[in-house]
Amino acid sequence: MASLGLAGCSAADPLVDVGPPLPEQGYDGPPVELSYWTGFTGGDGPTMRAIVQDFNDSQDLIRVEMNTVQWAQYYQRVAAAVHAGKGPDIGALQIDQLATQSSRQTLNPLDDVLDQLAVSAEDYPSEVWDGGVFRDQRYGIPLDVHSLASYANRGLLEEAGLSGEIPSDGEGYLAFLEQARAAGIDEPFWMPNRWPAHLMFLSLLWQFGGEPYAEDGTEATFDSDAGVQALEWMRGVVDLGLSPANVAIDSQYTAFKDNRGAVTWDGIWQINDVGGTELDWELSPVPTIGPEPAVWASSHQLVLFKSRAPDDDKLQAGKQFIRYLAENSAAWAESGMVPARASAREEPEFLESTSSSIAEAVPTMRFLPPVPALGDVQAQTLELAVSDAVLGRVEPAEALRTQAARATTLMQANLEKFGVR
Repeated sequence: MASLGLAGCSAADPLVDVGPPLPEQGYDGPPVELSYWTGFTGGDGPTMRAIVQDFNDSQDLIRVEMNTVQWAQYYQRVAAAVHAGKGPDIGALQIDQLATQSSRQTLNPLDDVLDQLAVSAEDYPSEVWDGGVFRDQRYGIPLDVHSLASYANRGLLEEAGLSGEIPSDGEGYLAFLEQARAAGIDEPFWMPNRWPAHLMFLSLLWQFGGEPYAEDGTEATFDSDAGVQALEWMRGVVDLGLSPANVAIDSQYTAFKDNRGAVTWDGIWQINDVGGTELDWELSPVPTIGPEPAVWASSHQLVLFKSRAPDDDKLQAGKQFIRYLAENSAAWAESGMVPARASAREEPEFLESTSSSIAEAVPTMRFLPPVPALGDVQAQTLELAVSDAVLGRVEPAEALRTQAARATTLMQANLEKFGVR
């Protein structure tokens, strides 16, 4: 595994090869079986399996076998498998892992096959389309976008006599939370200090005009004035008594489902879980606390893995499967995700889904820059700063300053490790 972080190639490295052009009418070679790896272990798993089955049923020459691996193990396992010559043919990755995986020499560049995949920049939001590029080469085709969203417990609010629209601006939102407390909901907005607290922080930082990291991966910048404003707002919710003082991981979500929290911010991937309860609830974009709307988002991107022994038939068939997923991404809305493709968001399958209420927020979705191993750095630094400040252990400015310095040191080391400079 030590060699996986090196940019240079050796005789044993997997090869760049996207195969011969895919015929216009589709793959017409001998029957092939493709290995497709994903991390869809939750409520999204059955939806993807159904799409794969539909693809298998749609033709007779390609059979896709889907292998699901927990995201926490996915990236190490897939890199090891590709370098061992036993990797999958195609996969779905989280957008913030594309830079790391391309640096580990596992992904085929797709710039020369976009026409064969029937995709183009014009059909995608620019930020998520651009997020598939690392060091001037495209490695991913966006399947979806998924962001934080605001969940409201309408049943609890109506019991408290609050049936009106929830304000979407900062001043109005705090006034609404105060009104909910006065109406008998003691702690209407539970502020987490761990997951998904850092996603809330990033959303607020962008709303206040900041950027968490330099685009080139050389520096952490989340300790800016915008970062301090964001974290002070989060701590302020606790200081105002609108949240318990120490909310453990996922407790804010549990409190919401247990009718103790009136509103919460969580990922849209919770749609199917909340939908399985008896709650009277609604989904909307997160409010704009800062001067401009923005919300943290991520994306699943479709990739074509390298191989130490490229097979032209599998490469052609893999391109056909990726094209099928992109063209049929409206069906993916059943998983709770928002299709990245604009044309898919106009189809009835999406328009009739719960996640369609988030479509208006797509232009405001923000993504982390493509920097190798940035997720690991963030877990060791930014997430600790947010936790310490929300818990009141350290002032927001000091917590961010300390952890941003550590993050910059780690990012500089990663640039050397992954051969980015």
